[in-house]
Amino acid sequence: MNRNAESKQEHTEIIEKLVSINRVAKVVKGGRRFGFTALVVTGDGKGKVSYSSGKAKEVPEAIRKASEGAKHNLVKIPLREGRTLHHDVEATFGAAKVCIRAAPPGTGIIAGGPMRAILEALGVHDVVGKSIGTSNPHNMLKATMKALEKIASPKDIALKRGKRVGEVVMRRDNKLEIHDANT
Repeated sequence: MNRNAESKQEHTEIIEKLVSINRVAKVVKGGRRFGFTALVVTGDGKGKVSYSSGKAKEVPEAIRKASEGAKHNLVKIPLREGRTLHHDVEATFGAAKVCIRAAPPGTGIIAGGPMRAILEALGVHDVVGKSIGTSNPHNMLKATMKALEKIASPKDIALKRGKRVGEVVMRRDNKLEIHDANT
């Protein structure tokens, strides 16, 4: 019984952002039949995020399908201090290229469109993002997720290299830099 209460509470913390709705028409003998595609971003505001699309004959049903799909595929992204990214990252998907940079406290989310929706649902507070190329929301979401999945925390890097975090991260001019002690 306690487990059910936890799962219900977990679902109330989910953040959903509607990114786009696309209407398509199929011409049939009696006229046009409309279909809708909804693109939804879902996150918990604490480092987990996902996106999904849903198709249906009605808009609310398409949104429901998309949000259900997104809830099942949440991906954990490591955040620094729970407010920004550990390092700058770039990724491309098709003609979409995104650059996401970590920012100092108080910067806010400086990004637009689908990239902003993902970063807000992720729980990032200080970040600068730029999209180059296409403005197609599907490709921008895929490029942004690809970039976010590349992020590694210093703890993960130290674990892979078999070193301590202090050997991987060094403070210089109040700026964190990742370096290798062998070079």
